[in-house]
Amino acid sequence: MATVLLNEEKQQILNVVKDFCKKEIAPVAMELEHADEYPHDIVEKMKELGFFGFTIPEEHGGIGLDYVTYSLVIEEITRYWMSVSGILNSHLIMAHIVEKYGTEEQKSHYLPRFATGELRGGLALSEADAGTDIQNISTKAVLQGERYVINGTKMWITNARYGNTFILAAKTDLHVTPRYKGISLFIAEKGDGFFVQKDIDKLGYKGIKTCEILFEDYEVTKGTLIGAKEGEGFKQVLGGLELGRVNVAARGVGLARASFEDSIKYTQERRTFGKPIGEHQAIQLKIAEMGTRLEAARLLTQNAAQKLQNGERSDLEAGMAKLFATEAGFKNAEEAMRIHGGYGYTKEFAVERYYRDAPLMLIGEGTNELQKIIISKSLTEKYKI
Repeated sequence: MATVLLNEEKQQILNVVKDFCKKEIAPVAMELEHADEYPHDIVEKMKELGFFGFTIPEEHGGIGLDYVTYSLVIEEITRYWMSVSGILNSHLIMAHIVEKYGTEEQKSHYLPRFATGELRGGLALSEADAGTDIQNISTKAVLQGERYVINGTKMWITNARYGNTFILAAKTDLHVTPRYKGISLFIAEKGDGFFVQKDIDKLGYKGIKTCEILFEDYEVTKGTLIGAKEGEGFKQVLGGLELGRVNVAARGVGLARASFEDSIKYTQERRTFGKPIGEHQAIQLKIAEMGTRLEAARLLTQNAAQKLQNGERSDLEAGMAKLFATEAGFKNAEEAMRIHGGYGYTKEFAVERYYRDAPLMLIGEGTNELQKIIISKSLTEKYKI
């Protein structure tokens, strides 16, 4: 499959990731996933290798990867176990928001600690009644002297159990119109009043813990308000989710690739009616479609990543990449299940994991239905007569 040409340094980084995936993730992914066990050892090794600083600039202690190379890294990790890529995704969106919108003091204090993984976590945005519609959050932050007192509940928070720092969205103004102008973001470290409630049992995406969080008279200083200005949170979230959509698109590519690679190997090993099943035309048609989906998804993802890297507005490209790549991952997982037949339905093969993991990508970082609306509006504006 074609991909971008990387310079020697970036190719070396990608090679390190590939080697890491084969040695550290592949041997244990199935066991940990079935046990729904957090990959502590993998996380510690990622800290040692600097993975938590992938997209953080070098001046703040990170690796400073461009977003195209980063998309290839996430594809590689997802090919072996999507949950590990999720541990990085939410964390690096948090870092991206601080880098893009934070004060100089916030950048110098937090980004180096994010890069080492000393502080790691993600986003505390969603609530039971506010997922795609983030304007509907009810968590409140009330300024009392030099501190904000926060009360509310967050749902579906990735990394909540074992992370320690989160971008927290709260309403600092309950009466402003439109509602999104009342949202502010804070850098929230675990402490008094920060309670991780239950782990949410999921169909797939096992191992990585997704939780409910309760904030009860939880206090943060004014210095943790991102950008030091209230009411900017909605814009900051949207800016962060551009990187998030590139990540989720790359995860879709990784799942599409895993399903394709496992399937094309299986079609050469499994025999029916006296020949490998890959010689049956019905299977050949599936393999052709799976490979084409994978290639198209990767190219769309790289295009979106390049736009983001260039500092250009990329909501259209990121939306297209997220939509197509995640649908490709879902469809390839389904076809892999069909190709593997009864074996694919067993836990002896990874195909059933791809089949359970893929639906999440259709929902995460904005549902695909929302992506279609965003794409349509962007195209109408682009081709306005």
